[in-house]
Amino acid sequence: VCRWKETPLANAAFWAARRGNLALLKLLLNSGRVDVDCRDSHGTTLLMVAAYAGHIDCVRELVLQGADINLQREVGQALYLKKNDQAQRSEVFITSGTTALFFAAQQGHNDVVRFLFGFGASTEFRTKDGATALFLAAQGGYLDVIRLLLASGAKVNQPRQDGTAPLWIASQMGHSEVVRVMLLRGAERDAARNDGTTALLKAANKGYNDVIEELLKFSPTLGILKANELPAELTKNERILRLLRSKEGPRKS
Repeated sequence: VCRWKETPLANAAFWAARRGNLALLKLLLNSGRVDVDCRDSHGTTLLMVAAYAGHIDCVRELVLQGADINLQREVGQALYLKKNDQAQRSEVFITSGTTALFFAAQQGHNDVVRFLFGFGASTEFRTKDGATALFLAAQGGYLDVIRLLLASGAKVNQPRQDGTAPLWIASQMGHSEVVRVMLLRGAERDAARNDGTTALLKAANKGYNDVIEELLKFSPTLGILKANELPAELTKNERILRLLRSKEGPRKS
């Protein structure tokens, strides 16, 4: 694999993958002078670029030419080691966890995601901060992609390192349909981030009535902060206040 070696032909291949120019991409790959898994200066492969842009024809061509579907993006990092009282610079490559599936899911390219699964794409990878492809799709509100990911084994409750689960991020972004589907697929309604906030609290703060209504169908806990504050106390939206108080039990004194 041609890591960090940008040649004119490789650059042309990345341009073709980015723009969806299938004819040029085929020509360059068939020349034998461009590795199908070559990387640009950011550690990104041709397949990742085509998947991000949603060019299914280019994605198909790259896979059929042998591109590694589960290859992870690599980030170069300088490493200085002391040898004979002198610092010597070397370069190490750190995997970021993102694969072509991540790039397609992040942009909501349902056809690309489906195709990648057909050739063995894995849902097990995570980014440096612990995000999954499902997390990124939930953040973007891409319902069809989310259904595909869940049907292919993605873990609905897998959080990032800060405790943020896909349901939480979908609630923060106001994606009520995504919230509904995730709850039906077993998402933990009361799962909190490391700071103690839950999906219900975030939806109440943001004023997302539709999200709150979906969450309340699954009877979430209302007393969720350390001081037993209720989300109702953190919003001035009267409709949200009524929604929350209709589910609220006796208040603690």
